[in-house]
Amino acid sequence: MAKKYSVLVTRIMDSIVKVWFLAVWIGQMLFAYYILMLYWKSTMLGNFEKWNTATPNFYIKGDLVGNTIFGLHVALAAIITILGPMQLISQLRRYAPIFHRVSGRIYIFSAFIISIAGLYLTWVKGSVGGPVGSVVISMNALIILGCAFLTIKNALLRNIDNHQRWAVHLFLAISGVWLFRVFLMLWLAIFKAPVGFDPETFTGPFLNALSVFVYVFPQLVVFFYFQAKKSRTPLIKAVFSILLLFITIGIVIGTVAATLGMWLPRL
Repeated sequence: MAKKYSVLVTRIMDSIVKVWFLAVWIGQMLFAYYILMLYWKSTMLGNFEKWNTATPNFYIKGDLVGNTIFGLHVALAAIITILGPMQLISQLRRYAPIFHRVSGRIYIFSAFIISIAGLYLTWVKGSVGGPVGSVVISMNALIILGCAFLTIKNALLRNIDNHQRWAVHLFLAISGVWLFRVFLMLWLAIFKAPVGFDPETFTGPFLNALSVFVYVFPQLVVFFYFQAKKSRTPLIKAVFSILLLFITIGIVIGTVAATLGMWLPRL
């Protein structure tokens, strides 16, 4: 009886993980479409002023260095958003190993570049959220750099288990900017107002807490996942499953809210 219960809990956890991944994949493809249509399209049309639609002052006429770095940043953002989920699909790794290796190298190289570019934009051009926002965004960049280094290091050492573990950490670290938008819109969908922050200055205790939630908390969730995965205790698997289920529900609602309330209107 205990064995059957353990098997059932494991299957439930695996199913919730798959639903979570599907929700994240769909949400990130919508975000990638938004990046492509807002930034890539406007760039090809020479309408660089449209870069400031979402974030003011990121395109400044005559600022060749700053504009180039921001353009590179958003160009790579679309690439890593599209390639990221693909790195976690076991069937793709199994049946298309060459694609996995090549796309993985592009993904990790892009992660290094986009993090460095993000640090430049944060501390030279400024960022939303004031000094606290800049510090937290910088923490996310450092987490990405650390996870990217450990991912590629373990791949070169052929330590596949650790490579895959750090690849998941990296994926969630890079997904932080997407998660920020998703859970911000979830918050606004719930309260119908900017509760806990000033929409004009984009500062406030909620945004500080949200930054930690989307940049740091996912790393703890990944750690919990691998602990639950190898655990023989059904309770641990059940607790993780419940946690991930609530996160998934939040992602689904937040993605719908972000798509309808933020991304599509800006296109």
